[in-house]
Amino acid sequence: MRLALALVLTGSLFPKSAHADCVPGGMQRAELLALRAAKWQVSDDSHRQQLALSMAGCLADPDPVLRDEIGFEALSAWMRSEKLATATVQSLRTLLLLRLKAADPQGVSRPFAALALAEVARVDRRKPYLSPAERQELVAAAAAYLSNVRDYRGYDEQAGWRHGVAHGADLMLQLALNPALGRAEHEAILAAIASQVLPAHFYIYGEGERLMAPVFYLARRDILTAAEWEAWITRLLATRKPILPTSQAALAQLHNLKQFLYPLFASLNQSQDAAQRERLLPAVTRALKTLD
Repeated sequence: MRLALALVLTGSLFPKSAHADCVPGGMQRAELLALRAAKWQVSDDSHRQQLALSMAGCLADPDPVLRDEIGFEALSAWMRSEKLATATVQSLRTLLLLRLKAADPQGVSRPFAALALAEVARVDRRKPYLSPAERQELVAAAAAYLSNVRDYRGYDEQAGWRHGVAHGADLMLQLALNPALGRAEHEAILAAIASQVLPAHFYIYGEGERLMAPVFYLARRDILTAAEWEAWITRLLATRKPILPTSQAALAQLHNLKQFLYPLFASLNQSQDAAQRERLLPAVTRALKTLD
């Protein structure tokens, strides 16, 4: 395990070339697809732990099948079925945090590091294993990543998904659901989300709904008051460009704001949590009334 992590940290499992080597355990594409067809069943526990660490290299592969259907699906399946040891998940956290900050010439490595980190965060949410400092580090890294996404590409028939904003929002969702987080972490999450609700780019791949999900679940906690939620919504609206004179940037922001607020409004209306509705629904309702 220590050798595998050392290889990761020195770059042996994350090559610096544009084409990552997705050959975990020496397995070639056909073998990896067969393992996927077998629902990721690996009987030898030690081999599975080593395979998971090397599988993380596939998250940077330009081939969308190896990156998404192999690398991410394998790690997600093993973490969700509790097949990875805590030490392995900790090692994945370490290397994925590094990948989140590393160069990404293809524009796929960082988004998939964020998506895999969402699974790492989910493990901690369900069975806590991170220290408070490690949890804060994860929140800070997630917030920095999401706030700095400028590549808004979604799906490409050759390159597959990039979806940096949505994957960052998925990481924020798992963090938002974690009861161990407090006010400081909630505020960091909300600041990062607010930074991406209104880009001067038309969201067309469901980004608004993905961004609203962590906001919806944060409102279930009693950490922020209704007045604080009102202030957050007010600050968000204040970042809008005036719709007149008409511009593509203003139209994009209006479109994106609707894609965020309408799903949030619908989700709150359907919520059975009266306190959650009281905290956030009035502010969202008022915000919708301001839309042109």
